Amino acid sequence: MAQVEIGLGKAGRRAYELDEIGIVPARRTRDPEEVSIAWQIDAYRFETPLMVSPMDSVVSPKTAVAVGELGGLGVLDLEGLWTRYEDPEPLLAEIRELDDAAATKRLQDIYAAPIKEELIGLRIEEIRRAGVTTAARLSPQRTAQYHKAVIDAGVDIFVIRGTTVSAEHVSGRAEPLNLKQFIYDLDVPVVVGGCATYTAALHLMRTGAAGVLVGFGGGSGHTTRSVLGVAVPMASAVGDVAAARRDYLDESGGRYVHVIADGGMTHSGDIAKALACGADAVMVGSPLARAAEAPGGGYHWGSEAHHNELPRGERVNVGTIGTLQAILQGPSSSSDGSMNLMGALRRTMATSGYTELKEFQRVEVVVAPH
Repeated sequence: MAQVEIGLGKAGRRAYELDEIGIVPARRTRDPEEVSIAWQIDAYRFETPLMVSPMDSVVSPKTAVAVGELGGLGVLDLEGLWTRYEDPEPLLAEIRELDDAAATKRLQDIYAAPIKEELIGLRIEEIRRAGVTTAARLSPQRTAQYHKAVIDAGVDIFVIRGTTVSAEHVSGRAEPLNLKQFIYDLDVPVVVGGCATYTAALHLMRTGAAGVLVGFGGGSGHTTRSVLGVAVPMASAVGDVAAARRDYLDESGGRYVHVIADGGMTHSGDIAKALACGADAVMVGSPLARAAEAPGGGYHWGSEAHHNELPRGERVNVGTIGTLQAILQGPSSSSDGSMNLMGALRRTMATSGYTELKEFQRVEVVVAPH
């Protein structure tokens, strides 16, 4: 691909954000009611290609169950408030009332409490009892320490998620997590990320992961771009990782690894475009942080916001616009793409002539600068 000269000594590839591309309608259209947006990873089938980000402002055990009943997959953060405190509700209420200037420091104080291993099992069991697929997240740094408690509790899908995750982390201070050996030893499917390049994704796929998360630091509550200078436009990142999936399918003799776009999608059109670029599913946070049931009560923050040394996120006021059901399945009372996310996806696919997600990945897209 052509390189763009940035200066005499530096060149870079032109990459595209989701809002810089458009989906091209086809000559043949479909009835939205005949469109299937079902997604299956490993043995688990979902009626929507949706994972909900492991953020305390969005996913509690209660909302994980609600998302599951609506056809998606809520991922509980096992390093959040629900595993540090027996009853985090008073702290969630306090976080909602914090002054903006004091929010980051107070978040650091609140999340400094130790993780209680017994609460990991308790929270997972709470979701499992409801009969929905259970997913939970640990960071790469804490996976070795707590993974046994997660597996013993009966988690269905294990998510290892960090700002960026590599299969070859090098450290002179501690023995790094050997992802390939770790995943090989587990009896549950593992989703790992983030990553944003062909090479990094290919290495993660070779570890045996069932899915890889694409993107880092691109969500509405992240400041990774300004703090670290790290940013990869999502449309190009998904396309690159989808190419790695294709090549790994050949290399492995038919093993399919799911590509999950993670972050930077605030409207229904963003979700459709991420899938059109090659994603199998999406992971979103802020759109569902606006639900009436969300633990953040109209505020949104991620694990990067309370890092004890270098916060790369912030608490943001996203407001409340409707119920989880209305945001995911409608009916919508807004014309800005913030509600009925899955209904909009069905209509996009119908307009472009596709009835299955795997086929929709072949849809024509164009560069359409906003």
